Amino acid sequence: MRILIHCVYYAPEVGGLESHVAGLAEGLAARGAEVRVITSRSRPELPLEESASGIRIRRIPLPSRTAAGWARYALASIPATRRWARSADLVHAQSFASILPAGVAARSAGRPWVASFHTSHFLVRSTRPAWIPVLSGLVRWPDHAFAASEEIRSVAENLGGGRRVEALTNGVDTARFRPPGNRRGSRPPILVVPRRLVPKNGVEYFVRALPGIRRRVPGVRARLIGDGPERERLKVLARQLQVEESLEFLGARPHAEMPELLGSGDLAIFPSLMEATSVAALEAMACGLPVVATAVGGLAEIVDEEVGTLVPAADPDALARAVTTLLADADLRTRGAAARARVAARWSNDRLVERHLEVYGDLLAGRRVGEPSRPAGGG
Repeated sequence: MRILIHCVYYAPEVGGLESHVAGLAEGLAARGAEVRVITSRSRPELPLEESASGIRIRRIPLPSRTAAGWARYALASIPATRRWARSADLVHAQSFASILPAGVAARSAGRPWVASFHTSHFLVRSTRPAWIPVLSGLVRWPDHAFAASEEIRSVAENLGGGRRVEALTNGVDTARFRPPGNRRGSRPPILVVPRRLVPKNGVEYFVRALPGIRRRVPGVRARLIGDGPERERLKVLARQLQVEESLEFLGARPHAEMPELLGSGDLAIFPSLMEATSVAALEAMACGLPVVATAVGGLAEIVDEEVGTLVPAADPDALARAVTTLLADADLRTRGAAARARVAARWSNDRLVERHLEVYGDLLAGRRVGEPSRPAGGG
């Protein structure tokens, strides 16, 4: 089976979508598929073409990391995508920004094709009147559509006028993301916040919660793993709240370092204001960490009291109470073990790859896509 994947960003870029696509591509290749990826040359040092982990990659220059830059990149990628689609059996667009080039290429080559809808960008644009007819057409166009959460599925189906969209939670490499062999009984505890420092991720509200956490848990430390335009403002806020000594800004780290960084913590925090499905939260759970998350989007579909707790968004007092309550819980390790078991059972990359192969096989055989052979995610 020869699969062509189109995505805006790909490894070594770090992010939930990037790790999802890389895990899927590598998993498909491990099952014997020939996989090619069309993506952006998002960094000047990246080669225009290379092979990595058994995947052939072609990069198209990205003018800027803006909506206009993504649109220009998508249009510029059409010729290369059309060429590679001729030798593919099936084309897969990852996120709505990839649908135009992937759809044009698949249709011109007479190939079946699939689209996956990810990220809060899709949710935000779905509320804007000018975008509704555009997104409606994009949802209806592919032969099969995936959504990374039940929320995105519901929005996409409404836009598509009854078009069936399959919710399929993103996956985690549970062989790499696993509890450390010598997890320490950390006193004082360490909180990890693996979030890009952008407004939608709500890291400000964690910083505002930190004084209340420190009052109840003296010596607690927190590590922010990620970078972004909010970094300097958050550093100023930490100084104003007099918590800078308890807060480490680790910056962006390569994805290969994340298992060790997550494994160094006792509790993972996701204070998002908006979320599709957080791959970072699934990775933390796979490492055996209980999770405190806001009850938004896909986070509410993967976190409950068995594996952590949910709190209202933008509420630092509620966040502080939840963190300190869990840290005092004698069953904290049990919650972490349950989190690991849940990810292994429902959201491993193996499960993700299996479902994609089922769908691809149905489309290539000219069959109507069947229901998942087992739950695709969620409850």
